[in-house]
Order: sequence, then C-alpha cells, then structure tokens
Amino acid sequence: MSKIEKTIQRQQQKIAEGQFYEAHQQLRVIASRYVKQSNWPAATDILFQGAQSLLKAGQGGSGGDLCIFLLDVFTKGEVKPDSGSKGKLLTLLRAFPKNEPTRKKFINETVAWSSKLGEYPAGDPDIHHVAGTLYADDLDPYDAERHLILGTKDSPETLAILEYSWYEADDSHTAPLYAARGVLPYLITGNLRAANKFFLLYTSKLGSKSNIGVQECSTQASDLRVYPSLPLINFLGLLLLTVERGEAALFRQLKSHYASHFKDLGWNEALEQIGEMYFGIKIPRQGNPMMDMLGNMLMGGGGGSKKKGKVEAPPASGLD
Repeated sequence: MSKIEKTIQRQQQKIAEGQFYEAHQQLRVIASRYVKQSNWPAATDILFQGAQSLLKAGQGGSGGDLCIFLLDVFTKGEVKPDSGSKGKLLTLLRAFPKNEPTRKKFINETVAWSSKLGEYPAGDPDIHHVAGTLYADDLDPYDAERHLILGTKDSPETLAILEYSWYEADDSHTAPLYAARGVLPYLITGNLRAANKFFLLYTSKLGSKSNIGVQECSTQASDLRVYPSLPLINFLGLLLLTVERGEAALFRQLKSHYASHFKDLGWNEALEQIGEMYFGIKIPRQGNPMMDMLGNMLMGGGGGSKKKGKVEAPPASGLD
C-alpha cells in the first residue's frame, strides 16, 4: 500500500469515528504539503477521497471546503476538464448534503475552472447539466434554468419537466410564460435544436391537459399544434419555424401580428437579439447622436473605427 493510500485510509478511519474536525484539518495540512511540492496528483487524491468521505458523513461545510481546495489545485496545476477531472468534481457535487450552502460556491467555481481551462467559454455543458438537475430537484427554478440553458442535449428534457411543473402551480393561461423561459434563452445562446426539443416536450405535456384545446395543423413541411386559447404558445411555435427558415420578412410579420399579446411581458429585448442573430436585423442603438457624430469624426469618419461586436448568425439548423 502506498504512502498516500495509507494517509487516506487513516483519515477515513477518523471520519468513521466521528473525528471530523481533526480529519479535516489534517487533510488540509497534508494536501498543502503536496501543493508546495507541485505534486498535483497526490494533492488531488488526498482532497478527493477526504472530501468524499466527509460529504458522505453529512459534513457539508468541511467536505465543501476540501472541494474548493481541490478546485484550487486543479487551477494551479492547470488540470484541464476531461472525463477524469470532471468525473471527480461531479461525484463530489452529487454527494453534497441537501441545502448545504457551500454547494453553490462549489458549483460556481467549478464552472469558472472549466471556463478558464476548458473549451467552452461559458463553462462545461456536463457540469451545467448536473448542477441544473440538482437545482431542479431542489425546486430552485432560477438557478436550474441558468445552468440547464448551457447544458447538454439531455438538458431540454429536464428543463421542460421543471417549467411544466412550475406552470401547473399557476393559472392555465400562463402556460406560454413558462414555455418562453426555455425557448427564448435557448435561441439566444444559439441552440435551436435544444429550443425545438424543449418546446416539443413542453407542449406534449400541455396537450394532455383536458381543459386546453389543441388543433393539429399539418403541412408538407411540418406539423404544428395550434392552441386557440393560448396565442403566445402559437407565437413561440411559429418563431421556431421562422428561425429555421431564416427569412427576416417573415420574422417581422410574425412579431407585428402578435405584438399586442406580448407588449407587457418583457420579451422585446430577447426578440431583438434573436432578430439580430438569425435575421441580421440590427438592434437600434440607444445613444447620443451628437456624441456618435463626434466619435465618428475622431475615428476618421468611421473608416478606422472599431467594429462593435456583432453577433454572427448561427446556422439555421444542426445546432446542439
């Protein structure tokens, strides 16, 4: 048995005996020694095993502290998000006791680490999916949404279940509001496939409600369910079809036709972003005309000015 294995076994014995504080402190000291030697694998083993044992013993604060320390080791050691490193972090994340305050910090720092050292600027989708699922299980919809929107191909199903159960506690006419909480953010993050999957799953559940009338409307190109009593559900379905077709004139017509229905819902900013991303419709700039003119003059009449960060339109289909 190696020295590290003996150390881990000794501390696990202390935890089993209820000596939580002593085990926690010794694990920190031993891990710090390996960090000073830049022995990242040894520090990782000590912290992972120790944190897991403490979390399983219900010691969320001490276990969570070692989880944060492990992330610090990953950052200093420039450990990239791969199946091994992510697997350890997600195992620990799932082991947190319910309602442990340290968990949110651990989630946020895990996302930040994966963003810094991984290939996804907004954070690793697997991490977002697990975090979002845990928040959904805890009936914490706002945090669940934030992560599931940036998750994996499985996230739209989790989000659809969450939004529908949230809607069921509300009045029947509010169904479009909860549908929009998935459709619009998925479109803004460039994930048309997820937006379509979420909408299909959400409306499938909606169609099973006996008090909501549904009409099937099929064409050669697509099938569409129409909800006579829920015009904004129809709007969201047509919006998804319009994004797939990529026709700006159709998008303008759709917005104009339903404008009176969503004028007080705060959807305009999201729809402006969708218009710019998918149809090349520039968002009107809120600026001071005189300052804009002076800015252009100082930058050589606009020829040498830096381009504003225009959002490139993603392809109309095949997004994940």
